[in-house]
Amino acid sequence: MNEKNDLLLRALRGEYTERPPVWMMRQAGRYLPDYIKLREKYSFFERCSTPELAAEITIQPVEQVGVDAAIIFSDILVVPKAMGMEVQILEGKGPLLPEPIKQYTDLDKLRIPDPDQSLGYVFDALRLTKSRLNGRVPLIGFAGAPWTLLCYMVQGKGSKTFDEARAFCFTQPETAHRLLQMITDTTIAYLKGQVAAGADVVQVFDSWGGLLSPDDFETFSLQYSRQIVAALKDECLTILFAKGAWFALESMSQTGAHGLGLDWCISPQLARKLAGDQVTLQGNFDPARLLGPIPSIQKEVRKMIRSFGSHRYIANLGHGILPNVPVDHARAFVDTVKEWALAEKEHNTPA
Repeated sequence: MNEKNDLLLRALRGEYTERPPVWMMRQAGRYLPDYIKLREKYSFFERCSTPELAAEITIQPVEQVGVDAAIIFSDILVVPKAMGMEVQILEGKGPLLPEPIKQYTDLDKLRIPDPDQSLGYVFDALRLTKSRLNGRVPLIGFAGAPWTLLCYMVQGKGSKTFDEARAFCFTQPETAHRLLQMITDTTIAYLKGQVAAGADVVQVFDSWGGLLSPDDFETFSLQYSRQIVAALKDECLTILFAKGAWFALESMSQTGAHGLGLDWCISPQLARKLAGDQVTLQGNFDPARLLGPIPSIQKEVRKMIRSFGSHRYIANLGHGILPNVPVDHARAFVDTVKEWALAEKEHNTPA
């Protein structure tokens, strides 16, 4: 019999949990040997667009690492693809969009798609995964934030700074805002489709939010993410993760999102002070720390949970797991969170 684990849902609702739930961004994939075998046989978009494969990859970390939630195996760039752009994922090199958006007339090549037609394969993967999980753990759906998707759609590839995308917003604001609204409308319909297909929670990934100044973050990012959260928050639990944008935690906490993801560049105490106590915080272990020795991982995880407190908190990484993390180190991270209540009892018992 499968035990039902709803820790993540309870933590996001602000209910009592006996320990923090734990999952890891990018947990379905690159560091798992069984995933690497599939990667050698199928291209990236084959893995995303074949529901059988996507479901298998999504469930691997639940069974092999013991996380408290599954997150559907997909990619944020399925949205630009559905909107009519060519998207290539080059193994080891990252994304390439050969015909990026450069001017207003380029928007004519884009469409706001019917998600059932252009993204139905993600919904099929969610339904299949939901059925196979059989209530063992919640299922998380996701999408990229409009600002982060604009970065790729304008720059045409990955970048550390996305100078071209930022310059595009400042030199062609009207085009930028029309594009951001098109992405927002597509994303709302896409995430509603994910919820209908079985997602219990949706996370909006704003991977490049921290590249903007506080004012520009509000103008080009948060006002669009806010629309998405507002459209979804009564249908499912929502998490907003804007890497590097700790300066906006207070305004993000007022969006109605149930949870806010954090990277490792902010202290738990400051994050809680800025976000307040009406929202659940998620994070913020540096993924590179998983390459350190296991005793060090265990010590730092316990320190992290103590700093956040176990209420309204989800243990996670501050960004995606690195491909070279040994599986037993990922498992040590998860197991240390799971053993938290017992470890704390021992920690607080006088000798």
